[in-house]
Amino acid sequence: MAPGHRHRSDREIESLDEFDDVVTRGSLAGHRVQSVDLTDRTFALLSADTTGAIFLGCPMQPDAAAKVRADGALVFPPVPDLPFDPYRGLLYSPDELFEGLTAGGYDATPDALAYAWLQETKADGDVFASMLRSIHDDAISDALDELLVGARVVGVMGGHAMARGTDAYAGAARLGQSLARDGFTIATGGGPGAMEAANLGAYAAPHPDEMLAEALELLAKAPSFIPSISDWAAAAFEVRDRWPGGGDSVGIPTWFYGHEPPNAFAGHIAKYFANATREDGLLARSNAGVIFLPGAAGTVQEIFDNATPNYYESRGEPTPMVLVNREHWTERLPTWPLLQSLAAGRSMESRIALVDSIGEAPAALKLLTGDK
Repeated sequence: MAPGHRHRSDREIESLDEFDDVVTRGSLAGHRVQSVDLTDRTFALLSADTTGAIFLGCPMQPDAAAKVRADGALVFPPVPDLPFDPYRGLLYSPDELFEGLTAGGYDATPDALAYAWLQETKADGDVFASMLRSIHDDAISDALDELLVGARVVGVMGGHAMARGTDAYAGAARLGQSLARDGFTIATGGGPGAMEAANLGAYAAPHPDEMLAEALELLAKAPSFIPSISDWAAAAFEVRDRWPGGGDSVGIPTWFYGHEPPNAFAGHIAKYFANATREDGLLARSNAGVIFLPGAAGTVQEIFDNATPNYYESRGEPTPMVLVNREHWTERLPTWPLLQSLAAGRSMESRIALVDSIGEAPAALKLLTGDK
């Protein structure tokens, strides 16, 4: 996935530049305009044909709104006093979610405010809030699909408790670096621990190897997001500031686990309110396979969430699954024997592997995919 690569429907307009390009042709008929501020485009709206257009969360002057409605366009106005945009056309960036971190700490960031809003509206049981969450998550899925068209996506799964400064964290970072350099797009759950490490590795991929070693040392000063998310996130942004121009990857976190912040190394963040949508979407988009690092209940669930469509081939040909750390997956949490039993005699049997160390995972994945 090249930085900034996107694919979209010709009818979708998701930026002011796209709007200006389309409106010069004289017609917005049938287009969908997502979250574009049109308050300074009144003349264009009054002049253009907007028959059948749909404006999702686009601020505009009252006379422009009246005119496009008269044309038969649907106008969904912005929703005031929300800490997020339910109609957004693009994924989040780390800078967007962590805006205000330096001045006010993590609690002042849009990410923390969105979680607080979720907690409040869930307690109220407000159907309007529920609808807004659904619209937001659908918009995120749409943006994620547009971003990943043509990408070879490898999911890297693992626990949030993996601390910076450990050998396991460094190994997960080197895994992400290796896969990114092989041309894969890394997708993770977008949170701390193993997820952050894999996104960090992808970020480090264009830089010399020394950069990753130095970054790991710097990050080790704030090993966990507990007790201070602010300090943990600030260390990540220090790395990004010191080594700009990192490689792209995708993080897919959720506000359902609001105590887990997103990591700052995923260039594109698809953050969801609904965890079930997020979990299924992450695995479904990992079209080049999934590598499972040692984890606990969440990672076990992800293994079998991935195994089920492979078993039934409900998404087509089974995708590779590589489990890392033989002792963990055969003794501590004996998931591998069950996975082997499920796969026996089925197409997925040749698409699963168990390796002893994280360094073996890229080669195992290539073998399962037939890459040389």
